[in-house]
Amino acid sequence: MPTHPDLPLFSRRRLLGGAAALAGALAGCHAQTPLAAPASRLRLLAEARLAHWQRFEGTTIGGLSGIDFDTARGEYLLLSDDRSTLDPVRYYSARWSANSAQAPTFSQVTSLLQADGTTWPNRRNARDGMPVPDPEALRLRPDTDTLLWASEGDEGRGFGPALYESRRDGRLVRQFALPPMFEPSSDGRRGARDNLAFEGLALTPDHRTAWLAMENALIQDGARPTLDSPGGPCRFTALDLDSGRVLRQIAYLNDPVPLRPLVPGTHAENGVSEILMLDAHRMLVLERAYAVGTGNSLRLYEIDTRGGDDVQAIDALAPGKHRPVAKKLVADFAALGLSRLDNTEGMCWGPPLANGRRLLVVLSDDNFNPLQITQFAAFEFTDRP
Repeated sequence: MPTHPDLPLFSRRRLLGGAAALAGALAGCHAQTPLAAPASRLRLLAEARLAHWQRFEGTTIGGLSGIDFDTARGEYLLLSDDRSTLDPVRYYSARWSANSAQAPTFSQVTSLLQADGTTWPNRRNARDGMPVPDPEALRLRPDTDTLLWASEGDEGRGFGPALYESRRDGRLVRQFALPPMFEPSSDGRRGARDNLAFEGLALTPDHRTAWLAMENALIQDGARPTLDSPGGPCRFTALDLDSGRVLRQIAYLNDPVPLRPLVPGTHAENGVSEILMLDAHRMLVLERAYAVGTGNSLRLYEIDTRGGDDVQAIDALAPGKHRPVAKKLVADFAALGLSRLDNTEGMCWGPPLANGRRLLVVLSDDNFNPLQITQFAAFEFTDRP
């Protein structure tokens, strides 16, 4: 099937052959043997899907890559990774019951705006020097009632990943200044790789610190994961939200790609797709893998951000020159009873359950592709520090 450079993530990276994609879609969650894990800390409560290419207030719902829950309003906030190709960069508000298979009910769509108050253009209409966001993660700041949202950037046009803060009505508050290590160099030897940058965003419980997680390593830090190697480390960066200053940066190692493609030598990948704070220091990390003709793998890990070395001053993360953070497996989603595994990129805490435990909600990005799904799944989470 043909690809198009302005289409969302699937078309640029996952649309690698109609027959292979169909085989992967049919394979679903049966494509891997679950990784041995401790007694399950996740219990499936509900699963729901959206209709493909569902319309709402003149926009196409899809590419949902970020999710957070607004406790005050009792609604979920959902970020689309549409790069203004179908409709302007936007987020949705919706309600969903975690004990229901009914699809969420949408109540509002809001365009995220540029500094001048206009919507972001798509790549075809963007002037030189104007970035086009690739939205991937979203967090609500309850203390300021503003939204933090991360973009993977537009490396093909020379723009690195970014972190923005916007008001609920979409007006831009600020763009954070980030270390130059993330910016792509003109010779292609440094910076974030295209579509492998800021996939994860987490907010500490005191709302003072944001963590940004790379999907894969910076070019100077090592290779992408392969079937035999985890590749280079991903940088997780903590920012003080008041000052914008980098507080700490740690290195996280992905697993090697856990799935073999149906046809040897075709595309297979693994990377961080979302992060979420358990408390002030502990973090959940979701690794999402894909192999052509085989399907998806989802593994959830726990880390302590105080572990590992602070690597913000290290120019290139060569093996043996730093200590990555340790991780422990929380769950392999292949063993959790979902009807299918897909391109899960969103993760948040929902409202507390009646028994006092936490509700973990995950969301898959359909990439605007009819062979994929927009899947909401709710789990009872048991914390075992």
